[in-house]
Amino acid sequence: MRVTQSMLANSNLRYVSQGYERLGVLQDQINSGKKITRPSQDPVIAMNGIRYRTQVQEVEQFKRNLGEVYSWMENADAVMDKTTSALQRIRELVVEVSNDTYNGNQRASVAEEVKQLQEHIATLGNTKVNNKYIFNGTNTLQKPIDIDTSTNPPTITVPNPINNNDVNIEVSKGISVAVNTDPGNIFPQGLFDDISSLITTLQTPTSTGSDVGNYLTQLDSHINSILSERSELGARLNRVEMIEERLMQQEIIANKTMSDNEDIDFEKVIIDLKTQESVHRAALAAGARIIQPTLMDFLR
Repeated sequence: MRVTQSMLANSNLRYVSQGYERLGVLQDQINSGKKITRPSQDPVIAMNGIRYRTQVQEVEQFKRNLGEVYSWMENADAVMDKTTSALQRIRELVVEVSNDTYNGNQRASVAEEVKQLQEHIATLGNTKVNNKYIFNGTNTLQKPIDIDTSTNPPTITVPNPINNNDVNIEVSKGISVAVNTDPGNIFPQGLFDDISSLITTLQTPTSTGSDVGNYLTQLDSHINSILSERSELGARLNRVEMIEERLMQQEIIANKTMSDNEDIDFEKVIIDLKTQESVHRAALAAGARIIQPTLMDFLR
């Protein structure tokens, strides 16, 4: 087979062009930090990347959902804590005035404080988080407790029946958690009726210490009901914390898998780039000796 000068030149130009392409691929990898910049370069990596990225985005969404869960639960726990404190203060006042050493005027003064505590408890029941009422079940846009301070004692009305449907938020694949509490166990109509009756008894001049002391059993029952609901909420919060730990592990694994699929090994790519540069320079040097610029250089 006869090898001509043009065949040598074309062959050399082809190898030089291929060297430029390989250099371009390596430079794109270093600049982007990714193995591929177009799906056509490796469809398998591209398809796996879409699947792994979807998994990472799901985990990130579940983490945002957890933020909403914590907001609901922690606010509900704080409200129950303040409500319990208010009821315990009312109980202390009942114990204090449940003897006959207090006269009518003194009991009337205590009644004023109890009225303020009653209104405070009612306003706690209307707590909003992210512009949503957290003690009205799934009806989060409607205020659950109506307060009319024009009467004495104040008229406080709770819907009957009160909405206690669960507000569920998905915190992991196929796992949802109820973030709200049962308002019927925390702010029942009976709670406010009992406090109103207590206020009326305190304001009645003829009432005795034993009449006031009879309310201790009712107050203890309401306090225990709130503590029971708070305990149940704490159990759910513990589960949410375990789910959060699992999500953090999933996020680490998902990001590592995505990185292994898409990201380059910088050290290896830099070595490959240096090697390809050396090969390219050798090809150019060889081409310079084959493709002579003049006939005199060719004859020399």
